[in-house]
Amino acid sequence: MNKARRNPLNLFAAHAILLTWTVVALFPVFVILINSFKTRKAIFREPLALPDADSFSLIGYQTVLRQGDFFGYFQNSMIVTVASLFFILLFGAMAAFALSEYRFRGNTLMGLYLALGIMIPIRIGTVAILEMMVALDLVNTLAALILVYTAQGLPLAVFILSEFMRGVSDDLKNAGRIDGLSEYVIFFRLVLPLVRPAMATVAVFNMIPIWNDLWFPLILAPAEETKTLTLGSQVFIGQFVTDWNAVLSALSMAILPALILYVIFSRQLIRGITSGAVK
Repeated sequence: MNKARRNPLNLFAAHAILLTWTVVALFPVFVILINSFKTRKAIFREPLALPDADSFSLIGYQTVLRQGDFFGYFQNSMIVTVASLFFILLFGAMAAFALSEYRFRGNTLMGLYLALGIMIPIRIGTVAILEMMVALDLVNTLAALILVYTAQGLPLAVFILSEFMRGVSDDLKNAGRIDGLSEYVIFFRLVLPLVRPAMATVAVFNMIPIWNDLWFPLILAPAEETKTLTLGSQVFIGQFVTDWNAVLSALSMAILPALILYVIFSRQLIRGITSGAVK
């Protein structure tokens, strides 16, 4: 009998914490959604009340679809987010496998060097990054955002995946080597399927900051054809007047991909987060 069965209270406590965190995290989302279907007066008069016959309004969604290229912004955000997550998971898993599987001179220093990215925000190097993108002629391209977000997410991906890959059975990998499998086949066919919960956790943790980021799209890709959804939504926020109906409607539509991703990876995410609590 494993330890999780001998001590079910740890598993119950972990799930209770996750449930509480989910409720607390989703409450602001609920407030944004209900207010996106209200008139401007109702938003400020009763922000926590559900829309009724008097307060219900779709003016915000009509404004969003009428002004600006909302679907273009949405497409840019999807391309940047999906491509960045793909490279983060691919390169992060490969680096984590190398650090956890092979012993070489400088292994520990390499792990510490990669971990520095967690402690040092990438935005500190904004000026140098902008100069680099100008030199590479990548300003106002989605490739610039993909490169930056990939570099931003790799340290956390390597840190998390390394711990999970150390727990993969050495007997399984050695059996594959005895059967003549290459290291790439062992990595993709034997190791990756066993660390899917950790990869789902890394994907969710990196997806939210990338999808919601305003800083790098504003610096590196402010052109109309490369605007992301978050940057495109700023058109409704003025210095003196803000169209709150449009802002809340745009945010409501921007939240949908994050919620869909969470539903898809929820089981793997919970397994990845609670795995340390049930050992």
